[in-house]
Amino acid sequence: MKSFKFKINGNQYEVDIQSAENNLMQVEVNGSSYQIELEKAIIQNKTPKLVRTTAIPSTDSTPATAKTANPSASKGSGTIKAPLPGVILNVHVQVGDVVKIGQRLITLEAMKMENNIDSDKDGKISEIKFKTGDSVMEGDVLIVIGG
Repeated sequence: MKSFKFKINGNQYEVDIQSAENNLMQVEVNGSSYQIELEKAIIQNKTPKLVRTTAIPSTDSTPATAKTANPSASKGSGTIKAPLPGVILNVHVQVGDVVKIGQRLITLEAMKMENNIDSDKDGKISEIKFKTGDSVMEGDVLIVIGG
C-alpha cells in the first residue's frame, strides 16, 4: 500500500503498510512483519459526490412547452441559459442594454469551438450572472432579461 522512511534516535526505519482494516494493520519494518493495533479505527476519506439538479436550457423544447408565442404572456422577460458546458469568452451586452431577438449576447467556448448565444426575446438586460473567463455548466442561467 504505502511506504514510509523514519529516523528515530539516529536509527533509520523503512515501514511498508501492507493492509489496514478498522484498527488493525499489517506492517513490515526493515523486513520484519508485524501486526499492530491502533487506538482508533481508521476512517477512510471518500471523495465527495457533487449533485446538480437537472436543468433544461432555454434552447430546449419539451412536449409540454408550446412552440409558438403565448399572446397573453408578458413580453420581453425571461432567462438565457447555457446550452452546453463551456467557458465564457466574451459578454457583448451590459446591464441596462435593450436587446432584440437574434442579437448576440455571449460568446461561449465549448469543445474548442466558439458558440454564439443570441437573445431569443426582446427586452432589457436586468442581470448578467457570469463574466468573461467563467466556466459554466449546461443549463446555468447566464443572463436575465426583464420586461
